[in-house]
Amino acid sequence: MDRKLIELYESGGGRLQRSISRLSSEDLLWVPPPDAQIGLWSIQQIVIHLMDSDLIGTNRMKSIIAEDHPTILGYDENKFAASLFYEVQNAESAIGLLDLNRKQFAKVLRKLPDSTFERTGMHSERGIITLGRCLQQRVEHLDHHLDFVFKKREKLGKPPKD
Repeated sequence: MDRKLIELYESGGGRLQRSISRLSSEDLLWVPPPDAQIGLWSIQQIVIHLMDSDLIGTNRMKSIIAEDHPTILGYDENKFAASLFYEVQNAESAIGLLDLNRKQFAKVLRKLPDSTFERTGMHSERGIITLGRCLQQRVEHLDHHLDFVFKKREKLGKPPKD
């Protein structure tokens, strides 16, 4: 288990916050045309999706830590986005929740012995998954969506400033 993964996980909220800095509400809600090939969701939808996914992901990791080979249920992210009013939720609040959740749970992850990261659960769609792989997926998932945020910002003519 590469413990640097915990640091990357913990810093995700700050990275997400920086990715939307200086964007207006209109920018956050802008939906790219389907032919833009930068995803179909608005930046706002991405942010709320990341919060939802992170809270679910943390619950999954907690189950793997605390239970013996728990069942990990999949979910349909598109149904969440379509049914949970992502457009009226607050992006800043969602990032705050994601950030606080990650910082809090990183304290737990740091206390675990390396062997715990080999504990497994049974994902209802993907099969056996380890705690270490769940953690890695959280980091990769954020990076995947940040790429889309940056592409959308470029399309809006508002690239992030370093």
